[in-house]
Amino acid sequence: MRKIIFYAVVLLPFIGFTQTAKDTVATELDEIVVSANRWKQNSKSIPQKISVITASKVALQNPQTAADLLTISGKVFMQKSQQGGGSPMIRGFATNRLLYAIDGIRMNTAIFRGGNIQNVISLDPFATESTEVLFGPGSVMYGSDAIGGVMSFQTLTPQFSSEEKAFITGSAVTRYSSANNEKTGHFDVNVGWKKWASVTSISSNDFGDLRMGSHGPNEYLRPFYVQRQNGVDEVVTNDDPLVQKPTAYSQINLMQKVRFAPNEKWDFQYGFHFSETSSYSRYDRHIRYTNAGLPRYGEFYYGPQKWIMNNLNVTHHLKSKLFDEMSLRLAHQFFEESRVSRNINNPNREIRTEKVNAYSLNTDFTKATSEKNKVFYGFEYVLNDVNSTGINEDIVAGTSAVGPARYPQAKWQSIGVYLNDQYKISEKTLLQAGLRYNQFILKADFDTAFYPFPFTEADIDNGSITGSAGIVYRPTDKWVISSNVATAFRSPNVDDVGKVFDSEPGSVVIPNPNLQAEYAYNVDLNVAKLFGKNVKVDVSTYYTLLDNALVRRDFTLNGASEIIYDGELSQVQAIQNAAKANVYGVQAGVEVKIPSGFRFSTDLNFQKGEEELDNGDKSPSRHVAPFFGVSRVGYANSKLDLEVNLQFSDEVAYEDLAEEEKGKKEIYAIDGNGNPYSPSWYTLNLKSMYKLNENFTLTAGLENITDQRYRPYSSGIVAPGKNFVLALRAKF
Repeated sequence: MRKIIFYAVVLLPFIGFTQTAKDTVATELDEIVVSANRWKQNSKSIPQKISVITASKVALQNPQTAADLLTISGKVFMQKSQQGGGSPMIRGFATNRLLYAIDGIRMNTAIFRGGNIQNVISLDPFATESTEVLFGPGSVMYGSDAIGGVMSFQTLTPQFSSEEKAFITGSAVTRYSSANNEKTGHFDVNVGWKKWASVTSISSNDFGDLRMGSHGPNEYLRPFYVQRQNGVDEVVTNDDPLVQKPTAYSQINLMQKVRFAPNEKWDFQYGFHFSETSSYSRYDRHIRYTNAGLPRYGEFYYGPQKWIMNNLNVTHHLKSKLFDEMSLRLAHQFFEESRVSRNINNPNREIRTEKVNAYSLNTDFTKATSEKNKVFYGFEYVLNDVNSTGINEDIVAGTSAVGPARYPQAKWQSIGVYLNDQYKISEKTLLQAGLRYNQFILKADFDTAFYPFPFTEADIDNGSITGSAGIVYRPTDKWVISSNVATAFRSPNVDDVGKVFDSEPGSVVIPNPNLQAEYAYNVDLNVAKLFGKNVKVDVSTYYTLLDNALVRRDFTLNGASEIIYDGELSQVQAIQNAAKANVYGVQAGVEVKIPSGFRFSTDLNFQKGEEELDNGDKSPSRHVAPFFGVSRVGYANSKLDLEVNLQFSDEVAYEDLAEEEKGKKEIYAIDGNGNPYSPSWYTLNLKSMYKLNENFTLTAGLENITDQRYRPYSSGIVAPGKNFVLALRAKF
């Protein structure tokens, strides 16, 4: 596999270089981005590394979910515990140490956990205009959680008409994928007048059970599964061990936006977003077995995941003493998720449901104080109201009763103010520095009816100061050198302080109301160089130290280190400020525009990290991905866009696994010594898009051509095997 990677990275760039120079298409160093300072600006004034995933890239790659969309960058590693999932890993951080923003609105809630999350699938790739990944700390602009990076999604913007008559445009898409028998339909329409515009988007997805590849570790096969028959949980032989049962689910997404611009100074946009999945099984729990080798669970699935957002965005342009531009964002989001589990042949079904109402207000301002200096400043207020309930059902007797909730009833608040200053020293050098103060408040009430906690409430009221300083130096129009030093923080949320759950067999996590924020200290250096007009090379290096880290550690409950939980004697654990962790790495990319429409690019990602254990020893960090990347060779003309790409990931040997991963044997292959490990893998993929005429485009792909059976590091589900994808898009 490493030979294949070598050829892809080293030899493929030279394919097609025999063409004449007059056909060269120039590459560029700069792109328009908004994620760094919440305003549209050229990336040449940003000291941090930002990757932009454009709509054209999404159209060719044709991702099934927003999680798959993020991997198009080649710089984001994706973990999945089930088909309805996707938990990004960026520069050694994941889950609640990364921040999601949709149209500038914070998506992270107070129940974003340290374990893998799947909230990103609530977003609709068809309704996404562009996506930006900001690497490294973003706390100055975005507050808590933005430690490893920020993923900023911009959804479709209503477009006005430039004429007196209405401007009407839209598209319809239908797609099929063979690996999971996917059936997808999408429709969007934009209607615009001089001052009013509207865009409507509807998507429906139906995914069947996912089929894995034919060539790979036998440990990944699915020889049997549990099916309830005649009131009994039966272990049933799987007719096809390559089909992962149960993994099927469906989803619907709706979006409606209305825009009004009475004049050039004002712009009002209202957006409504709705997403709901069917229930879907957590596959990694279905392959967890007892000591006797039988499935542990008769049922384990997530109930429908719902996300609703109403947001109003008001932009005002006015040359005044206080600002040149002002933006006001008001938003309400509603989240609902649930977990349903039942041990095999046990009549007791546990249902745990969480509902979160999230309210937010953001005001952002820009002001050019001189030709050389520009200031960004603003205010943010966030309130999360968490409601958690538990129900225990007896599926034999048909009765139900109140059970313990996963979380306390709680409110989490964040109040922040920030200031960011850009100063242009010369035509070649720009400085940027920022500062944020953030107060975070958490109040929670615990129900001690089911667990004898020695406390009934949690009350946290603390503040954090974060800052950043960076420089961008452009010695010529073909060189960009930038560096950034920044701090970031993550305040303890309701998941950290108050949850009760079984993290792994024989362990149970209980609440801990005595927590403080964790802090990250980061430095990175980024270099980009143009060679001629058609070759770009960029390299980024970084180092991050996480201090006072919130980690799971052994704990006691009323003096006891073990308690009976879910019928099993379990070690008591809790989230604690008990560790330091560090991550360092290199991201490198090459982009070549070869004459006559050919192109080549490659992205490589190397990272290492470790964290402290209870006894002072060091362990590899759980969310540090192995060496991974993608290499692409493509060709495009006025009708056809064709690409062959090679995606790859190195192995994670047993000794390099995080300590908490070593106990999850069910999701890993077994090495020659009988220990779990994550093997290396690669996939060869063909993507094509052909413009039939002005109105119809056909997209076809053959993914994992060699039918590899692989499971990305830390994932609970095996990736798709050979997969044929066909989509037809109609534009009007």
